[in-house]
Amino acid sequence: GHYISVDTSYEGEKAVLSSPDLYSEEWSCVRLIYQIATTSDTSPDPARLNLYLRKEGENFDRLLWSAKEPSDSWLIASLDLMNSTRKYKLVLEGEMGQDKSTSIAIFEIKITSGYCIECDFEENHLCGYVNRWNPNVNWFVGGGNIRNSQSILPKDHTLNSALGHYMYVDSVYVKHFQEVAQLISPKTMAPISGCLSFYYQLKQESSIVFTVYLRDMSGFYEEIWKTDSALNADWALAEVDFNAPYPMEVIFEVAFNSAKGGYVALDDISFSPVYCSNQTGTLFNPANAGCNFEEDLCNFYQDQKDGPGWSRVKVKRNVYRAGDHTTGFGYYLLANTKFTSQPGYIGRLYGPTLPGNLQFCLRFYYALYGFFKMSGTLAVYIFEENHVVQEKIWSVLDSPKGVWTQAEISFKKPMPCKVVFVSWCKSFWDCGLVALDDVSLSLGSCQAADLLLPSPGECTFEKDECVFTQKKRGRGSWHRKRGPTPTSYTGPKGDHTTGVGYYMYIEASNMVYGQRAYLVSRSLRGTSGKQCLTFFYHMYGAGTGLLSVYLKKEGDEEEIPLWRRTGEQSISWLRGLIEYESDTNYQIIFEAIRGVSIRSDTAIDDILFQAGPCLEVEEIQFSSGYPDNLNEIEY
Repeated sequence: GHYISVDTSYEGEKAVLSSPDLYSEEWSCVRLIYQIATTSDTSPDPARLNLYLRKEGENFDRLLWSAKEPSDSWLIASLDLMNSTRKYKLVLEGEMGQDKSTSIAIFEIKITSGYCIECDFEENHLCGYVNRWNPNVNWFVGGGNIRNSQSILPKDHTLNSALGHYMYVDSVYVKHFQEVAQLISPKTMAPISGCLSFYYQLKQESSIVFTVYLRDMSGFYEEIWKTDSALNADWALAEVDFNAPYPMEVIFEVAFNSAKGGYVALDDISFSPVYCSNQTGTLFNPANAGCNFEEDLCNFYQDQKDGPGWSRVKVKRNVYRAGDHTTGFGYYLLANTKFTSQPGYIGRLYGPTLPGNLQFCLRFYYALYGFFKMSGTLAVYIFEENHVVQEKIWSVLDSPKGVWTQAEISFKKPMPCKVVFVSWCKSFWDCGLVALDDVSLSLGSCQAADLLLPSPGECTFEKDECVFTQKKRGRGSWHRKRGPTPTSYTGPKGDHTTGVGYYMYIEASNMVYGQRAYLVSRSLRGTSGKQCLTFFYHMYGAGTGLLSVYLKKEGDEEEIPLWRRTGEQSISWLRGLIEYESDTNYQIIFEAIRGVSIRSDTAIDDILFQAGPCLEVEEIQFSSGYPDNLNEIEY
């Protein structure tokens, strides 16, 4: 047979293979049979194979899957494609890296309707199901007229004939007590819930335990089905409710007690997005458990008997006092304010009830002002509803003062529970201000979320400069940095993404007045319709110059100005929003001009390109630098 492979003589370049226009109004599964072969052991810059989804009307390709592990055999990757009304293309990209001895090859790409965890075992790739090898008991392919076992079934279930195939596991080779064979499904790559069904046969002389588990990416097993001990000499249907809000594998496990155990056969695994039982599973929506406090407290509340511990506040825009994390102009929560901070005071903020037995990742931003002792001033508890015990899952140790810092916590509880944010003040000298903003909850552990592929069109500068490059003219350049900038009274103290990550900035002390630095995106795909560009900028310092954003269309010399700010704006990161259109390919340019003094460090972070018009408008207020109500907070 034939395969297609990447020419390795182009070191460091990319080979791109694009599909024709595809439609899938039903859920479908892409199966890719591939191999990355190399002779060298390790390479600092290995070759990668990436699969992108290019939707009509979007500027950026969405990375669906990526692999860099070399192997000496063909591997299979299975990826769920959610149904969509728009046309799309699949784009395969081979990145060569610096390794001359590597080759990337693809043997087959197949798109079938249905879910990737479904299988009738009629094709030789077994839909990406794998047997976990065991010296004695394993799942084998049966049927197809191969007389390969004394427990052979006369017919499979799919075709109801001797030619059809199924999977089976036989006890003949069992040597030890309780040996286990596992058949592992491909990983679910999109959130699904509904009814998993399969057909099985079970013939036993001594007890066989046949169990189905879900396994999440942190290796946690959850049993979802088990055979009752009745004999099934014919194909029996099993149905089980199945919920995979984050990536999981389904594991079919058979345990034998002796070599005379008998056998188990399995066929026709299928999935339907409707639950088998009559339960109308209202899926838990994690968005309801978060809040940016712009409008109100969302689904958070305070206990009345505690008194008003947390207040929703907004800083009147000025240069010297930090605003909220969401936009720099908006609302956040503040505990220990001047109304409440008597010694022995405590403020509790309760979140909405969360269902049990799900893995969660909680993220929020906090900032501390004026504490003598930092540790323990803010803590997060889990409050289980059926007993009064509160479990502390996080508390602040030490963090830079006055910087919005991200915290992330993974947790999983068997019973429904609530998250409680607690701030307290033991004695008058310990009372400072605790600020809280942008609480979000997602399904799956935080570690698994970090492994997930980044959303297209987003750049946080944590790993690199993404789609941006420097356009050098003279000495002006943008630098990627973490922590405060070297000059005092200018520049940010930390980045916007996490408070301890990276941002891009111009170092005014290396530049002269009026000198420019350019950060230019690569060529972006033009599309019809409006686009929205969001970014955060930091312009603090008495000598701050200009920050401008331009649109440059392919083939045009002129750069169209989209947005501009002049002079000192705020000590906080502020959100910029730009709505623009371009039906031809284009570039976005960030231009910073150094101001009159070295206190002119201008920074940007968290750039996000989104299709469609901007849903909000940017607040534009200008400060003269010396407002009368300098440090007032609005309550």
